[in-house]
Amino acid sequence: MSKRRVVVTGIGSVTPLGNDAESTWKNILAGQSGVGPLTRLNADEYPAKVAAEVKDFDIEQYIERKDARKMDRFTHYAIAASTMAVKDAGLEITEENAPRVGVWIGSGIGGMETFENQYEIFQNRGYKRVSPFFVPMIIPDMAAGQVSIMLGAKGVNSCTVTACATGTNSIGDAFKVIQRGDADAMVTGGAEAPITKMSVAGFCANTALSTNPDPKTASRPFDQNRDGFVIGEGSGIVVLEEMEHALARGAKIYAEIVGYGATGDAYHITAPSPGGEGGARAMRMAIEDAGLTPEDIEYINAHGTSTPYNDKYETMAVKDVFGDHAYKLLMSSTKSMTGHLLGAAGGVEAIFTIQAIRDSIVPPTINLETPDPECDLDYVANEARRQDVSIGMSNSLGFGGHNATIVFKKFEK
Repeated sequence: MSKRRVVVTGIGSVTPLGNDAESTWKNILAGQSGVGPLTRLNADEYPAKVAAEVKDFDIEQYIERKDARKMDRFTHYAIAASTMAVKDAGLEITEENAPRVGVWIGSGIGGMETFENQYEIFQNRGYKRVSPFFVPMIIPDMAAGQVSIMLGAKGVNSCTVTACATGTNSIGDAFKVIQRGDADAMVTGGAEAPITKMSVAGFCANTALSTNPDPKTASRPFDQNRDGFVIGEGSGIVVLEEMEHALARGAKIYAEIVGYGATGDAYHITAPSPGGEGGARAMRMAIEDAGLTPEDIEYINAHGTSTPYNDKYETMAVKDVFGDHAYKLLMSSTKSMTGHLLGAAGGVEAIFTIQAIRDSIVPPTINLETPDPECDLDYVANEARRQDVSIGMSNSLGFGGHNATIVFKKFEK
């Protein structure tokens, strides 16, 4: 039985670099940084002084205020990105096709902001003043649930929670839903709004965040002077469709998704396995699933968090998988500009990989000034590079030992 082919027909995002996919991409290619001073919280209370915050976002462009008040910020981002992706795809959801259109949107930590705010209300005013929408607002699956309700999509409705691998796992899992015939279209990706008191406190406590106070240089993947990631927020959503379904309705096709790999480190709750062996297995699995060889891969959008262990071990994993070809392919970390969007990172970075294939240009890794001798691949330092990209890969690695890789290919009928 042959596998059904799956293509990307719509993209939508909300990021620290723009409130739609194309303005974000324009700023990425220009090497702009979305990192700025931490304003959502009192920065004096934390060793981390910078964050990649979404700016000038208005949820009321997408839903009414009364409905928005019943949702956490991460769901707002998912609704906006999903609305844009479905509109971009030109996908009309009707009573007839609704059971064949699904939603698979993940979030790493869900409604943390709501949890904190409502707990303060409970402490100060008692349980009767806690919002009746408290539980639906905080649970991570509510982004998928609300998007499904908004769109009228009645197919597979699910949520992946795999920390920073969430967005990539979600897209990979949605890809498999269509490939095996359980849906014709899926709205999928990740959403996150983690710039909250306890979230930032937790990441500071485990020394994961950069304490560099300079927004311009705090996120510096693969640089010898990196000292942690910069927390970010937003959402990245794609519309995946079975190829014949997309062609039959005359949809534009950005790229084809051809491979997915997912593995576990079985090693440590936060640290990657030595040498990045779990990530290496995910990449191999995705390449094999795509029916490709390592030499076919031309670009990797790296997980590239700007933490000491991740960048070193991801580089080692790439060398393990690709051998000599590792020095010929291009690899970049767009987190140098967006910060780390946690569960939304894989969704946003999938879009960047798709756009790199579409536009024949590879985004840069900015702030790469003093290369780490142990990170010696071509990270497209500081400036975007014009190059034809037929096949690109996106990696995501998460706390808990989650590793996920997806592969996109230039579409050819």
